[in-house]
Amino acid sequence: MRISVLATLIALLTTTAALSQTYPGAMPVPRTTSAPALADLAKQREVEERFRIGLAALSAANYKGAAAEFARVVAINPAEPKGSTARYDLAIAYANLQREDDAAAQLRAAIELDPGFLAAMANLVAVDLARGDFTEARSVADRFLALAPDSARALYARGIVALGTGDAATAREDFGKLLHSNPAYAVAHYDLAIAEERLGHMDAAERELRTALSLAPTYARAEFALGAVLLRQGRRSEARDAFVRTMQDASGDPALLNIAAAMRDSIAI
Repeated sequence: MRISVLATLIALLTTTAALSQTYPGAMPVPRTTSAPALADLAKQREVEERFRIGLAALSAANYKGAAAEFARVVAINPAEPKGSTARYDLAIAYANLQREDDAAAQLRAAIELDPGFLAAMANLVAVDLARGDFTEARSVADRFLALAPDSARALYARGIVALGTGDAATAREDFGKLLHSNPAYAVAHYDLAIAEERLGHMDAAERELRTALSLAPTYARAEFALGAVLLRQGRRSEARDAFVRTMQDASGDPALLNIAAAMRDSIAI
């Protein structure tokens, strides 16, 4: 009887080994039967599956579904880099659900786990601006730029924060550096023009706005800003023409369209 049982066990083990070789994609046989090890293996598999489902949900703009998946991953608290990545992805879902405070909390947690997580910093700056937290936005933007001084995104992030906090000089410096290596970035020319205008540099502001419009001819906000700069220079007829062009290009922005019409009508010909 003992020989028969032993022979059966050997046969089973031989069959299992053969199956694992024949089907390399099959689930591996656990090397241990201890409860803690099996529980850890189950958690790892759950994390991987929820990441797969969550990322698919983000791609499909199913932000509620994505949030549910990544919230569960965060609750499991996997080791790095999955821990910070899950919090980052959860923040993206929350931001798209207009849950900015929750998004900011998850981005802070991601950065705490991974202090060099630049994408999390960039998104935290954007979320903080939406929340009106300019103090944290500036702190994170400064940290972002210190870690990536040549990053276009870092320069743009701090430039935008600087504009929002009235620090036009820093904004001018950051957008200038950005445009040195990215001269075809029309939006940055527009933002630099705003900084120059706030510093009282009307000629420089006009130059940057005309450059932005040469790169993006239907850039309605740049056209409106050009009208405002020309008006400040006393060039009323040119300013009125700029406001008329703004109206032609601002069909998708009713607020801008209305204010451009009001500015046009306020200028006598």
